[in-house]
Amino acid sequence: MSVPSLYDWIGGIETLEALTASFYDRVRDDALIGPIFANMKSDHPAHVAAFLAEVMGGPTLYSDRYGGHPAMIRHHLNRHLSEPQRRRWIALLLDTYEEMDAPHDPEFSSALVSYLEWGSRLAVMNSQLEAQVIEDVPMPKWGWGEVGGPYQPKGSSQ
Repeated sequence: MSVPSLYDWIGGIETLEALTASFYDRVRDDALIGPIFANMKSDHPAHVAAFLAEVMGGPTLYSDRYGGHPAMIRHHLNRHLSEPQRRRWIALLLDTYEEMDAPHDPEFSSALVSYLEWGSRLAVMNSQLEAQVIEDVPMPKWGWGEVGGPYQPKGSSQ
């Protein structure tokens, strides 16, 4: 028996699109992070779903349609995101996930939280004044037990 990707385990793009649509509905009404997304385009949830799909081992939807990880970094430049905003973003996303008809087993939940912590911290870093886009940054790939982050492959001594 082969181990499924996180993408397959959660239920594919349909589940991720439902998650991001419900999540961003909540975000609009949130006093802390709602203003960040006040001018959000209607297709923003689908873009985030495509990004998560690719990160979780699904099809390369985000890279093919929207420009890969460098494009995601560009979306965060000069947004000046704060740690309280980051924590609220994660809390709302996890609350939305918990209320969905999706896998809630400890292994998947642990992998999801691990990626959200890592990715949201990068988003905060990339939102500060000194952040720059590096064009050849690879798309993150997340699995069941990532350590060291996707930019340092397992077994690397650097």
